[in-house]
Amino acid sequence: ENGSSRLQKTQQEVEEVKMIMVDNLNKADERAGKLTDLEERADNLLLKSKAFEKTTVKVKQQKQWENNKMKIIFVAIGI
Repeated sequence: ENGSSRLQKTQQEVEEVKMIMVDNLNKADERAGKLTDLEERADNLLLKSKAFEKTTVKVKQQKQWENNKMKIIFVAIGI
């Protein structure tokens, strides 16, 4: 091989590596976007779970009050 063909081969290899690196950077950007979306969805799910927990506590308290009220009514009827 002469110097010119070795230089062309090296330049071609550099271009191939450059294309691979650009592709890798694009994929990394895409993953970063997906991770951001996933993080937002996780935060949203956390907020919804906290709201659900508050609702279940309220429902539990309401049902306990209804049970106690019925017990009081039955005791009053029994007396």
